[in-house]
Amino acid sequence: MAETTTTNTATGNTRPTANLPPLLDLTIDNITPNTIRINSQASDARLKYLMARLVTHLHDFARETRLSSDEWMAALQFLISCGKICSDVRNEFILLSDVLGLSLLVDNINHPTPPGGTEGSVLGPFHTHDAPVLPNGSSMTSDPEGEPMLALCTVKDLKGDALPGVTIDIWETDSSGHYDVQHADRDAPSERCVMKSDDEGRFWFKGIKPVSYPIPHDGPVGKLLERLNRHPWRPAHVHFKFEKEGWDPLVTALYLKGDPYESSDAVFGVKKSLVVELGKVDRATAEAYGVKEGSWLLKHDFVLSTQKETEELRDRLAVEELEKLGLRMKLVDHLPVPELD
Repeated sequence: MAETTTTNTATGNTRPTANLPPLLDLTIDNITPNTIRINSQASDARLKYLMARLVTHLHDFARETRLSSDEWMAALQFLISCGKICSDVRNEFILLSDVLGLSLLVDNINHPTPPGGTEGSVLGPFHTHDAPVLPNGSSMTSDPEGEPMLALCTVKDLKGDALPGVTIDIWETDSSGHYDVQHADRDAPSERCVMKSDDEGRFWFKGIKPVSYPIPHDGPVGKLLERLNRHPWRPAHVHFKFEKEGWDPLVTALYLKGDPYESSDAVFGVKKSLVVELGKVDRATAEAYGVKEGSWLLKHDFVLSTQKETEELRDRLAVEELEKLGLRMKLVDHLPVPELD
C-alpha cells in the first residue's frame, strides 16, 4: 500500500497517515492503548517511552479514582492558576513539585549519593542567577537585624582530598524569613553569593543565622496545603550548590538541629546527615576571621563525587530497580528505554 499523507494548511507540514490507528469508537477500555499507539510515531525512543508511561499512569489514575468532570476541571484550573502566578522570581510549578515530593525524588534518582558523599536536598524556587561573586571571607548579608554567623567549610572528594576551584552558590533568607526576591523594593541581591574553594578546598563567608519560614502560601499551592491540613513551614537552613567540571553537581542545604519543623519540612528536604548544630566563635577564630567573639559558627565538610562515580552508581541502581519491576530495558545515555531486540 502506498503511503498517504495529510497536510496541515496552517503550517504546510505533512504527516504520513497510512499507518495511523483508526481513532474510532474509543472507550474506557481502549483509549489508553490507542493513545499510546498514536504517540509511538515519535522517532525519539526516550520520548516515546516517557509518553507511554505518562499516559498509562494518568489514565489509570482517572479510572482508579473514577475522576469526575468537576474534579478534572478543578485540576485544570489549578494548573492555570499556577501558571498565572509565576514570574521571573517566583515559580509556582517548582513549589508544586516540591510539596508533592517529586523534586526530592527526581534529585535522588539522578544524583544518588555514594558512601561518604554529601546528600542532596531540594533546590527550591528562590535560586537566582544574579548573585555576586565574592572572595572568601566576604559578607553576603545586608540585614542589620540578623544574628551574625561565620561559616567555615571545606569541599573534598570521596578519598578525603581537597577540591580547589569548586564554584559554590550560597543563599538563605533574611531574618524575617523572606528571600531577597520576595521584597518588592529589591534593588540588588542580598543574603546570597557565589564563591570558589581555595587551593585547600576551603571556603568561608559571613551571613546570618538562618530562621524558619513559610513557603509562599498565598497562591494555589498554599491553598492546596490548606485543604490537605498541611503547614507551609520550612526549618531554618542555608542552601548550597556546588559545580566543577568533571564532578557531579550537588544541590544541598544544611538544616539547624532542634528547629520546630526539622521533622515536618513542607518540601521534604531534611536528611539526618544534613542537620547541623551551630557553635560559637571563640576569641582566636574571631581574630582570625574578623568577626565578633560569640557570633554563631557553622562548620561543615562537603564531599563531592565525580560525574563518572555518580553515573556508574545511577546506572547500577536503575538496572536493579527495572529488574525488580520485570521490565526489559536498556540504558541509552544513562536513561532507560524499552529493549526491543
